[in-house]
Amino acid sequence: MKTFNSLFNYNRKKKSVLTLGTFDGVHIGHQKILKKLVKEAISDDYESVLLTFFPHPRMVLKQDSKIQLLNTITEKTKLIQEIGVDNLIIHPFDTTFSELSAEDFVKKILVDQLNLAKIIIGYDHKFGKNRSADINDLISLGKKYDFEVEQISAKEIDDISISSTKIRNALLEGNIELANTYLGNNYSLCGKVIEGKKIGRTIGYPTANLKIKEDYKLIPKNGVYIVSSIIDEKTVFGMMNIGKNPTVNGESNSIEIHFFDFNGEIYSKEICINLLSRIRDEQKFESLDKLKKQLHLDEIYSKNYISKNDNFQYL
Repeated sequence: MKTFNSLFNYNRKKKSVLTLGTFDGVHIGHQKILKKLVKEAISDDYESVLLTFFPHPRMVLKQDSKIQLLNTITEKTKLIQEIGVDNLIIHPFDTTFSELSAEDFVKKILVDQLNLAKIIIGYDHKFGKNRSADINDLISLGKKYDFEVEQISAKEIDDISISSTKIRNALLEGNIELANTYLGNNYSLCGKVIEGKKIGRTIGYPTANLKIKEDYKLIPKNGVYIVSSIIDEKTVFGMMNIGKNPTVNGESNSIEIHFFDFNGEIYSKEICINLLSRIRDEQKFESLDKLKKQLHLDEIYSKNYISKNDNFQYL
């Protein structure tokens, strides 16, 4: 897959089949659309193109600082590549771009720049300045500029919207299994391993502290989770705490992972943590000794859970 950080860097000569949108989560509904995009591009010998934007339009137009996204740009790119899309365009969204009229967007961007032959789009899609144009306008412009418009059905769009909402709600409620079902993948948190207070190692449970630089990434409900990661090309399982570590009077949220049977050096490394299941809420214990006993019970529970699931059998 070729990735472009601007519309104006795209220079493919073949005609394109295109879809556009945020595709946050690249969940099972999104995957269905993208697989259709890829299939139709192959059958017509066109380029498949996904046009998305960053920052998210809401960040620019509504200054919505509280927006929480399921994917960082890096995560989204990886998921889209796995589906087989030929070209991903991540165009910088700004107020100037938002001022483009509907016809200018279609003619100057889709037709002239992206060599559009066909667009696959939702029936409820709005575009152009102030989102003033709809699917009917797009169909009319398609006739004018000689490209085909394929509508995604209302049911499919509703399923996508419902899935996105359910994923966010499930993560905020700590229901990881439900979120993963709608995603079609394990929800992940990716970042750099940084040094922490190193209290865990004093009770036999050393942890890796994960620092996520993207402040818009949705962090699931505080608590203890069963997780996995790929480190040095090997699958490693463990348990993760999201929260303030109240037993040691922590003041700010942190993400700490204890890996089972792992002694490698991972400070400063970039790693991704796959969330498999939630064990319990974060608790404040009377002493480190009582915390250690609970962590031992969490470890036993985690290993039993992993061994009973064929998809990620504990090794």
